[in-house]
Amino acid sequence: MNKYLYEFIIIFLNMILFLFLESCWVDKTKPNVVYMPDMYYSEAYEPYSDPYSYNKKDKNIKIPFFSKEKTSSLYPVEGTVSRNDLFYNLINIKNKGLNYSKNIIQNPLYSSHYEKKEITIKKGKKLYQINCSICHGKNGDGQGELVKNEKIFGIPNYKDRDLTIGSVYYVITYGKNNMNSYASQLNEKDRWRVSEYVMFLKNK
Repeated sequence: MNKYLYEFIIIFLNMILFLFLESCWVDKTKPNVVYMPDMYYSEAYEPYSDPYSYNKKDKNIKIPFFSKEKTSSLYPVEGTVSRNDLFYNLINIKNKGLNYSKNIIQNPLYSSHYEKKEITIKKGKKLYQINCSICHGKNGDGQGELVKNEKIFGIPNYKDRDLTIGSVYYVITYGKNNMNSYASQLNEKDRWRVSEYVMFLKNK
């Protein structure tokens, strides 16, 4: 009987000791023992983050090019042009409507000397095959995979339509009939590239 009582006391004392040691870890949001601090606290600097972490008081390195020594992101260089304002002369194309866009026959990528026509068509082809060919077909004949499988109908052949590069850009940007806007998938420059490739297919 004394033997069982002795074992019970030993187990009970071990449990008390375990609970005591467990309660010593006051802050549960931080690791109790860090064996590899570099794995927990990265040396890398993230944009818009404080470069001085709370646990690196011994490494308070002053880096003058940080904005107020609190962020690793710098302000744009003076004179930097926003990509949203690249083609500022066409900003109001939505308010002027589709009929106005039909008068645009020159790709602003060329007028701004941004890139050559051959490069635009090459990039436009790649973007077209990813975003457009499944409905409009690889050749712009309206025979994409969705049309062939009767998942969608009424896709026109580019050659049968009165298109200009401006009207194509307008439809890609704002949508028309069953086609939704692709402005969230393609930025402004890429929409002009796709528009150029559509005109290339139409005149091919």
